[in-house]
Amino acid sequence: MPSASSERTRRAAVLGSPIAHSLSPVLHRAAYAELGLTNWSYDRFEVDEGALPGFVGGLGPEWAGLSLTMPLKRAVIPLLDSISDTAASVEAVNTVVLTEDGRRLGDNTDIPGMIAALRERGVEQVESAAILGAGATASSALAALSRICTGEVVAYVRSETRAAEMRQWGERLEVDVRIADWSGADRALHAPLVVATTPAGTTDALAAAVPARPATLFDVLYDPWPTALAARWSMYGGAVVGGLDLLVHQAVLQVEQMTGCAPAPLGVMRAAGERALAEAGH
Repeated sequence: MPSASSERTRRAAVLGSPIAHSLSPVLHRAAYAELGLTNWSYDRFEVDEGALPGFVGGLGPEWAGLSLTMPLKRAVIPLLDSISDTAASVEAVNTVVLTEDGRRLGDNTDIPGMIAALRERGVEQVESAAILGAGATASSALAALSRICTGEVVAYVRSETRAAEMRQWGERLEVDVRIADWSGADRALHAPLVVATTPAGTTDALAAAVPARPATLFDVLYDPWPTALAARWSMYGGAVVGGLDLLVHQAVLQVEQMTGCAPAPLGVMRAAGERALAEAGH
């Protein structure tokens, strides 16, 4: 017989701005349904940095966890009791677990989510890698590569400011990072692993430069999908890991942390995400 605590209402949500596009509710609700967590709900709230302290401070005991997207991943840190080493490594929290005794624990599931998505495609370790872009997602990619890449990572960037940031992240994460100008980004496509972290449309011009026998591409976008680069990569027989793969794997870890139920239903969550994108015409 379920305990009283398991029967009481539990809440979780994703916060960010903008947030209307988020697939997190679709993924988490699918997991709850599969796990039989009928007393759990998962919502989305438009919350910016200014509103975040008030929102977090007003959460009642029914709240189990929060997913955070931009621009809140760094802003939430001062509001937490502790953060994991993984989150601290990139100064970014995308997961908050609210414990029974009232503590707020921060973690980053993007990094292990990237590693799990690659592992699912058979990529356990690479000798070198290339990163396209140098924003917030690039730092998470660099943190993931610090665990699976044994050699050099080349980061292709557009500005000296971004170059300096990537050098700092490389030193902090103890990754051998070489900076290259975006004008030579076509050379990145010959790496054993290419991680594209740029906004939609940025890599389209590179599609024509995909080599005849590409290795593995991890493109963090899921809308639009496939990107021109991912489509050409697949056409030439290369392995492709997409943004939905990342989204699902990081959400799996969030569900497990927030609910205490493991393993979370990866296949069910991915299918729900694919359906939602198809229904939206993507």
